[in-house]
Amino acid sequence: MADKKFDLVVVGGGPGGYVAAIRAAQLGMKAAVIEANHLGGICLNWGCIPTKALLRTSEIYHYMQNAEAYGLKADNVSFDLKKVVERSRGVANQLNQGVGFLLKKNKVEVIDGWGKLAGGKAGARKVVVEKDGKKVADVTAKNVLLATGARARNIPGMEVDGEQIWSYREAMVPETFPKSLLVVGSGAIGIEFASFYRTLGAEVTVVEVLDRILPVEDEEISDLAAKAFEKQGMKLITGATVKSLYKQPDKVTATVEKDGKFQNIETERVIMAVGIVGNVEDIGLEDTKVVVEKSHIVIDEWGQTAEPGIWAIGDVAGPPWLAHKASHEGIIAVERMAGEKGIHPLDTSRIPGCTYCSPQVASIGMTEAAAKAAGRKIKVGRFPFQGNGKAIALGEPEGLIKTIFDAGTGEFLGAHMIGAEVTELIQGYGIAKTMETTEHELIESVFPHPTLSEMMHESVLDAYGRTIHF
Repeated sequence: MADKKFDLVVVGGGPGGYVAAIRAAQLGMKAAVIEANHLGGICLNWGCIPTKALLRTSEIYHYMQNAEAYGLKADNVSFDLKKVVERSRGVANQLNQGVGFLLKKNKVEVIDGWGKLAGGKAGARKVVVEKDGKKVADVTAKNVLLATGARARNIPGMEVDGEQIWSYREAMVPETFPKSLLVVGSGAIGIEFASFYRTLGAEVTVVEVLDRILPVEDEEISDLAAKAFEKQGMKLITGATVKSLYKQPDKVTATVEKDGKFQNIETERVIMAVGIVGNVEDIGLEDTKVVVEKSHIVIDEWGQTAEPGIWAIGDVAGPPWLAHKASHEGIIAVERMAGEKGIHPLDTSRIPGCTYCSPQVASIGMTEAAAKAAGRKIKVGRFPFQGNGKAIALGEPEGLIKTIFDAGTGEFLGAHMIGAEVTELIQGYGIAKTMETTEHELIESVFPHPTLSEMMHESVLDAYGRTIHF
């Protein structure tokens, strides 16, 4: 392949990288994406999308098992694990091809291989692309955007082996269904897999080092989630540490410490979901001014690193580790490069977070504890699913919507939800955060009936002593 010159070269074709490249093309920049594996990145191929396909299967399975509650009959309900996995992979493959189409449509060149910075100065950055150990291209660009993502963290002595100790990758494509499972870590990834496997019948134990599951969520929501999971038969051990994993041919024995006491837990498989580390190795950072802290590239509010002409976005640039955050960062960085007017740095308080377990969990902005810690005087509203007609009609009466406001100004500070379809509902509050709304605008808004969204309205009303339906 001949040497190529571009305005922008994006290293990594995940949800941050490919979106950034498309936006660059829209702004008249000649752009290319270098991708070593699959377009769409981890999110599309091994994360967000295929896991949602799996969780949809478990959700339908749950409804079929409880068909009588809806006046239906479904006897001998079972599942075909191979077909469950095949459907999930098919969904990912379809979307992977879609990303390729979008890049082609926008005249973004895709270079298949591993991209590595190879020197140059601002305005003439060089990237070498290799495939299977052979150089396939020398690329020069005015700007290089690093969107290399992240990978699962390994704990020394408890490394993923792909057979008995799994990362999210192995958990997504099991060849046999484990009768028992230990999940280490109760963030979104750990809880989603715990929910999937428990719903399909596995005995699931979750161990979390902090004092509650889903520790980034509002404490009240975490507590409700824990009660729901325990009611489903999931065992939760919080404030505990897995000290060792001992592998035997047919099981893994985990030694868990809690309050100075030790217990052994035997399961067929273990899923390690203890965080991620940025992919900063072997991408040519050594001879640059790019700063790496705790495996993540340090950037300013626009995505610029300490080295002029080199930018970074997404998981490799630090938390929150969310696809939609990466996409938005990519657009901001590219528009900054292009000199667009009226752009704003990313405000992480406006980024919704979603966990697609059963029941679903979603949130945006400050938790109640964070608002109090910040010295805010607040008003808190709550509305339970059991007070909503649509929720009862759906057979989903368990859940809560919680809203938080500044008591003095009425500023909308945050919302926290648990229950059916809250991962869809949360964007209503996302718009409210972006528009810097107060309780007045939300109270004056008309919500359609009968919908789950009415609970969003009622929660706001409750914060101001005006709730109607509970």
